[in-house]
Amino acid sequence: MDSISIKTRPPFLQRNLTKQLLIWGIKGLCIFLLCYTANEKIADHERFYKGLTKIQYIKDYALTISWLVPITEIAVAIAIILPPTQKLGLYLFTIMMSIFTIYIASMLLWAEKKPCHCGGAIETLTWGQHLLFNIGFTLIAIFGIYLHKNHNRKP
Repeated sequence: MDSISIKTRPPFLQRNLTKQLLIWGIKGLCIFLLCYTANEKIADHERFYKGLTKIQYIKDYALTISWLVPITEIAVAIAIILPPTQKLGLYLFTIMMSIFTIYIASMLLWAEKKPCHCGGAIETLTWGQHLLFNIGFTLIAIFGIYLHKNHNRKP
């Protein structure tokens, strides 16, 4: 039965080294994105905070959110780095990116003013590009979870 499941997998996933490299690359991308955006939000915290105060439904919680988001991003990056929590970290990354994606989609649908306070190069994206960027990273993380889940299985 195991030989049947191996044959149904795409050939590039049958090689353990390829899997390891893909998992490593996906985790690296996720860690880089989290650390980059957290750094941008902390380095220019006042700007990030003021941007949050302009969003109608969260302005009352802007100060809390302005610290909670980058701290959470750093915590999730650390979870992805540490071997015992890597899979959990990928799940948390997927959840975070899904929340950010829902936020962007809701802004595109309902907000007249669309302030972006992600920081750095990501802030230069249009809202549509940002939505696609987030969806792409969410799908990459889901693929990473799939690979991580099946990495320790014996062929």
